[in-house]
Order: sequence, then C-alpha cells, then structure tokens
Amino acid sequence: MKKTTLSIFVLLFFVLNGFAQQTKSKIIAKGATLTKLSGEYAFTEGPAADAKGNVFFTDQPNDKIYKWSVADNSISVYMDKTGRSNGLYFDHAGNLLSCADLENQLISIDKNQKITVLVNDFEGKKFNGPNDLWVAPNGGIYFTDPFYKRPYWKHTEMELPEKRVYYLSPDKKTVTIAAREFVAPNGIIGTPDGKTLYVADIGDKKTFSFKINTDGTLSDRKLFTQLGSDGMTIDRKGNVYLTGRGVTVFDKNGVQIEQIETKEPWTANVTFGGKDRKTLFITASKAVYTLKMKVKGV
Repeated sequence: MKKTTLSIFVLLFFVLNGFAQQTKSKIIAKGATLTKLSGEYAFTEGPAADAKGNVFFTDQPNDKIYKWSVADNSISVYMDKTGRSNGLYFDHAGNLLSCADLENQLISIDKNQKITVLVNDFEGKKFNGPNDLWVAPNGGIYFTDPFYKRPYWKHTEMELPEKRVYYLSPDKKTVTIAAREFVAPNGIIGTPDGKTLYVADIGDKKTFSFKINTDGTLSDRKLFTQLGSDGMTIDRKGNVYLTGRGVTVFDKNGVQIEQIETKEPWTANVTFGGKDRKTLFITASKAVYTLKMKVKGV
C-alpha cells in the first residue's frame, strides 16, 4: 500500500511539474503582472511609441492625445483638439501620424503640434473614417478605412462603395487601393523587413496576411487566423498580437501561444514601449495597462 501511494505521489509530481513547465509563458517576463496605470478615460485607443519608448495614446471621445513617459512613469495630456484622433503611428522623421475621423483624414502632427493633412479624400469622395495605420520601411503608409458612424458627423452614409485598405505612397502624393473585399478592416501591422502586412477584418472575424511587393502593392492574400482584431502589434520574433477580448498572441505560423486578459469590457489596441521596447502597453476601454515582456517589440 505504501509503495502504491509513493508511486502515485511520484506520478503526480511529474504531471504537475510538466503542467507548470507548459504554462510558463514564452513571451511574458517571469513574475510579471498586468499593471493598471490609469482608468480615468472615456475610451482609450491608438498607442504608438516614439524613438525613446514613450507611448502616445488617444482618448477619442474626449478628443485628446496622452503621453506615457518612460522617464517617470507619468501620464500627461500631450495634445487637445486632435481631429478626433484614433489610431496613431510615428513616421521615420518622428512625426506622429493619426487617423483623424472628425473630417475623415490622415494627418501628421510634428513636434510643435502643427497639423498637416496628408490625405483628405479618395477620388473626390470622403473616406469612411481612417481607423488604423502602419508605416512601411520605405515610408509608405497603409491604413484601414471601415465605417463607424460617429455622432459628430453630419453625413450618415458612406460616400465610397467599399471598406478598404489604402496605401499612401512614400512621397505622399498618391493614394491607391491596397486591398478590398472586407466586411470591416480595422487593425493593421507589418513586419519590420517590409515584406508582410497583416490586416484584421474585425467584421468578418478573420485576420489576413499579404505579401508586400516592391511597388507597395499587396498580393498573396492568406487567412492568418480565424479571429479579427481591433488594434495590432508585432514583436521581434514575428509573434502577432490581436486585441478584442484581451490580447491574443499568435506565432508567425498562426498558432496561438498566449492569452492576456485585461478584465475590461473591450481591449482596443496594443504596442511595445519602454526604453528597451519590452513593455507591452495596452489600451482597454477606460484604462491603460503595462506588462513586462521577455520579447522586444519592433
């Protein structure tokens, strides 16, 4: 009887130890816990990190951009009256690009907070409402254009016939259709080598990958995963981070490797910040969070 009991304990030890090994995260830092920085906003969106690792994010209902400073872990208002900025991204010159849907535009905000309109319409028709964007290594800009009716709009219908992904050429002179046939394209992110673009069709609950050609056009559309996303980011190992019900992480082959819960009604967006780019910055409903990671963002 004693021998049998000992055997059971030995077996249980190896089973539990094996389970513990399996549950160790490949990407989250050891002992790291989700940290809530603040929960005082109406709805947070569009986090983007500058060259120093500071993260800028939007509170769109209140038309503000906030800055999380890595120097002292503080959050302050960076800019008011932002054109109803939603998704943000820094270009190679350090300008903060914004999907500003007050007037359905893509804008650039320089270090003195001077606004320049990059795109205002497509073939004379108002965009549906640029939502999220990514800057390619060549300086070209891909952005999604779904249609979410805003209470501050005078129009109630789309002027364009489809919800698409557009591409603004590196010289900022030409806008072309990059991809179409979506229900509601939303999150977008590309690989640092400029070869692959991921687009989340949140309306169809799917995320697709595309090959980026040398002229900026997209080809080889493939289903990446049967899950849509609001905002997206990517790390240096090629793992793709999708948002919605928390943060769901997939490796480059589309296999889920992590689920990060925020306990908020909706997780809108995510990026990497911090001096070493190992801090995952998450915007979720009325709050913003950070989480220490093993991996670096790009």
